[in-house]
Amino acid sequence: MGKLFVVNLEGKIYSCKHCRTHLALYEDIVSKAFHSRHGKAYLFNKVANVFLGEKEERQMITGMHTVADIFCVGCGSIVGWKYETAHEKSQKYKEGKSVLERFKVAGPDGSSYWMNHEAHVGGSDADDV
Repeated sequence: MGKLFVVNLEGKIYSCKHCRTHLALYEDIVSKAFHSRHGKAYLFNKVANVFLGEKEERQMITGMHTVADIFCVGCGSIVGWKYETAHEKSQKYKEGKSVLERFKVAGPDGSSYWMNHEAHVGGSDADDV
């Protein structure tokens, strides 16, 4: 693997909770109404300092999607997923956008999201509601 270049973002930043690598800006949030296996998740127009896993078909609450998991370039932790294709016409707005799981990132104020008991017990599939 070659030399690793990490982009340093400026502003209100979401970062990897493990290594603090910058991942996204608050201003790029499209929706905070998404959910994952670990609780809350946010949809972003763009993210930085991630690499994509393999594309796969996933059945989510809002239908079938082609997605790829996204990993932090700093430590390799999975931090969310990217929507490649939405098979439902009403879900096309998600294509090309990425979801970061709040459980896996630190917020702009340095806070981490902690999964509550109901989210853990419920174990919902990842998608928005």
